Amino acid sequence: MAVSNPSREAILTRIREGLRTPALPLTEPVSSGPILEPVENPLERFQQECKANLMECQLAADATQSAQVLAEVLASLGAGEIFVQDDPVLRRLMTASGSQREIRWSSEGGPLEKSQATITLADALIAQTGSVFVSASCGGRGASVVAPTHIVYATEKQLVPDLVTALRNATAEGRLEKNSYACVISGSSRTADIEKILVQGAHGPMRLVVILETSA
Repeated sequence: MAVSNPSREAILTRIREGLRTPALPLTEPVSSGPILEPVENPLERFQQECKANLMECQLAADATQSAQVLAEVLASLGAGEIFVQDDPVLRRLMTASGSQREIRWSSEGGPLEKSQATITLADALIAQTGSVFVSASCGGRGASVVAPTHIVYATEKQLVPDLVTALRNATAEGRLEKNSYACVISGSSRTADIEKILVQGAHGPMRLVVILETSA
């Protein structure tokens, strides 16, 4: 038995009328110039953008100072397990830091919800936006979203001017093919959806710390 549905017929009528109207020819987009300012000094720009992104960027002159910075950051955290990407570089860094924290290495599985922080490497640092480029090789998918604090250790050699360069390098080195995901992290997780009040840690770490070693 047919049922009258005036609303449906009205919508279909509008669709039919729209389909009878020829589409406008495509026009070439007009460029208004670059969206972001060009990068002149990558290290200085990265530090500026990190500050704007509510992200901590700690410079270290060498491996010894990197370990000292890491020890200070870990000392500022509450008691609990630390998840660390199982990499020889980070194993040496953790040993040099002298930390007595309970450690869960990524080779033992992903980070647990009780983790107080995760420590990982980065694939690249992006100066233009103050971002950290990571892939699944950097401790797994959960390394950058589970714990309330994410600590990233990187060197100045990993600093690139923009996202295009980071993606080009990752493609050339085969990192995008070898990993199940890639992610660009621009500061701590935050939102201002509710009454325009900024809240950090909305859907990931509320604190993001980059230990950037400048001598490497």
